Amino acid sequence: MPSAHKSLKGQLLLDGGRLAGSYFHRTVVLVCEHTADGAFGLILNRPSKRELGESVDGKLPKWMAGQPLFEGGPILPAAMSFLHSAPVLLQANILPNLSKGHDLAELIELGSDEAAGRKLRVFGGYAGWSPGQLDDEMRREAWLTHPGSIELVFEIEPQDLWRHLLRQRLRWQERLIADSPDDLSWN
Repeated sequence: MPSAHKSLKGQLLLDGGRLAGSYFHRTVVLVCEHTADGAFGLILNRPSKRELGESVDGKLPKWMAGQPLFEGGPILPAAMSFLHSAPVLLQANILPNLSKGHDLAELIELGSDEAAGRKLRVFGGYAGWSPGQLDDEMRREAWLTHPGSIELVFEIEPQDLWRHLLRQRLRWQERLIADSPDDLSWN
């Protein structure tokens, strides 16, 4: 009898050292959806060198146009997704007070809403898994998991996030990976 599906929605997936050489080497992925039909996530720690204003067609508010566009994953790099948070977000769809969206009109509307405490990050592309694929990767221990939070999504510098999370782990091997060079031959 197959086991019941356990959703990882709202969890962070971390490369625990097993993804060297892959697109996901040293990434932190927020799982935004995970059902028996597959999974959808966004890489949190890969800002691109492009600004949002040069990447998105539309009349973006000035503050938003200067924000970096993040590489959300290898699938459909031109597809836009965004994460947004506010102190009270009644229609949150990932975590309390954290939602994802894909609609340009909604993004522009969020940019013009001057709600105190509003946070926003925009991504090009996404990480996706077919039915059962992420579950199989978890069984093979390709990923480590960590509970997601608004603070981890928005407040830790993206280039520090992967190391920050690994340094919090209980196993010394995982903490050691956080401080190892990207290429072990540099050691």
